[in-house]
Amino acid sequence: MIDFADARRKMIDSQLRPVDVNHFDLLSAMLSVPRERFVPADKASIAYADRDVPVLEQAGRAVRSLLKPAALGRLVQAGQPTARDHALVVGCATGYSAAVLAQLVADVVGLEEDAGLARQAREALAAIGTPAGKVEVVAGPLAAGWRAGAPYDLIVVDGAISVEPTELLKQLKEGGRLVAILGSGGAGNGMVYRLDRGEVSAISVFNAAAPPLPGFEKPAAFVF
Repeated sequence: MIDFADARRKMIDSQLRPVDVNHFDLLSAMLSVPRERFVPADKASIAYADRDVPVLEQAGRAVRSLLKPAALGRLVQAGQPTARDHALVVGCATGYSAAVLAQLVADVVGLEEDAGLARQAREALAAIGTPAGKVEVVAGPLAAGWRAGAPYDLIVVDGAISVEPTELLKQLKEGGRLVAILGSGGAGNGMVYRLDRGEVSAISVFNAAAPPLPGFEKPAAFVF
């Protein structure tokens, strides 16, 4: 039988600390949230592996995955979460990233466009005892964000995007941050966008690859 508590400790020591994820509360959150509860039962044995874990497959191909722990840790840390933040997770899938973030901020909206994944997220969050009102899982197109809950102090895009998240940036509060991995294929950049005095700035803070999120694809180029 797998000792998942030990697997979490090893994840912290061998995957997160070596890439300078050192935010104490974030490490505590990832040490306490049972990642194995957010993956299919047949994937529990790889829940803490240094890889993206498929949570939705079609025709034998992963179409949605949990980000590898190091990528998620670096992304959340770059967003500089605070206990006062009202946050949005775009593409929350089965809810793991929302569960982690919920331990760092005031409240979280988890947006998911796949109805089955949204249902799993609600069930998993309830099963681990997430307090009522701490995380709300909603369903809708990812690229549209969730205007009903806007504006947000922090938006975490839980996957790779190939275009600037224009609509999401409109849902930031003044001083708000959006973090995402911009780029497709095996190369991407962890980006921090910040709204300051009505203007959005962007900075690349780390290199990473991540599974793509639907709705953020580049338009097909016209070929003569």
